Amino acid sequence: MSSVQQLLEKARLFVKELSKPFVGREEEALVLGLAILTGEHAILIGEPGTAKSALARRAAELINARFFKYLLTRFTEPDELFGPIDINALKQGKYVRITSNKLPEAEIAFIDEIFNANSAILNTLLTLMNERVIYDGYSEIKVPLWALISASNSVPDEPELQALYDRFLFRHFVKPVEEDKWSSLLDAAWEIEVKGYSAAKPILTMDEIRELNKFVLSVDVKSIKDKALKLFAIFEDQGIHLTDRRKGKSLKALAAMAVLNGRMMVVEEDLMALKYVVARDKEEYDKIYGILLEEVKASEKFMKELSEIENNVREVFRYISKLSDLDPRLVDYLRSFESVRERVKRLSEETGDQQVREKAARVLEEVDELIEVIKRKLSL
Repeated sequence: MSSVQQLLEKARLFVKELSKPFVGREEEALVLGLAILTGEHAILIGEPGTAKSALARRAAELINARFFKYLLTRFTEPDELFGPIDINALKQGKYVRITSNKLPEAEIAFIDEIFNANSAILNTLLTLMNERVIYDGYSEIKVPLWALISASNSVPDEPELQALYDRFLFRHFVKPVEEDKWSSLLDAAWEIEVKGYSAAKPILTMDEIRELNKFVLSVDVKSIKDKALKLFAIFEDQGIHLTDRRKGKSLKALAAMAVLNGRMMVVEEDLMALKYVVARDKEEYDKIYGILLEEVKASEKFMKELSEIENNVREVFRYISKLSDLDPRLVDYLRSFESVRERVKRLSEETGDQQVREKAARVLEEVDELIEVIKRKLSL
């Protein structure tokens, strides 16, 4: 395996390991992975207690990055984030902050409830996020910040916060763990209570992250440009506006998705990453996701269709068990599921995703079993 392939494999392993201790947080890990590969910022929006800060800390541990974490309130002072003024230096007429262990020294940072920022903090954050500099008196200081991860319970409505919100290329709306995973959630939570959190062993270094970032910027995005432009037009027609900044930066998101899939060229299914870039709020996210499912030939779309077929097969199994042998409705079911079988085969052939193929194989077995049961009832 070449060094390039090894690095791409490490990137995929990073995302996998990031979600490992958390139940049902694979998508959140993907979003943070995209942000870190691109050197962009990400915000997780949702109710408290959904592992947002723990994911950010683990991401920093997995790349052995300098980490800073803070919860903002309306009363937070700039010194708490950026460091206190050096009194001794001030006596000599110098305005210097003591930044040790503060945000200006972090490579990965997590700011909880960032929209509580007052104007003094807001102005500094905007400059830090956009230009990677802070102003210390009259001096411009470059900071090592690679990615800022933030969290909020809601999307901001205040006009003065829109510029800050737009700085987050990646926006993800976090949902509570689904009911079918509650049992696993309880098991994981109890294990943490008993053993506590254990620090993650680094998988990547910051130098390797920078190297991966170069790969992202060398990915071939030309082949997907026309399709992306078409999607932007569809979004606009649906009342979903995308700023010029986000249109331009969206290509980085698509390129990073390709890299995480082990490719140096963007393909159509990578366009699903737009759902993390385009949506302003949860309502827009749902609309965008629906559009992408319709317009993009993607693994996610295939998995959704296969799940629907699987549920339908199981429902019909229960229903036909109540039908008498030779019931005429069985003939209709037989014809219908013979067509379904062909559709599942086509899905398996059209995809390049191994998970889709494996899912299609399992669903095909269930469809074949159902067809055999119907045939027996019809004495065929």
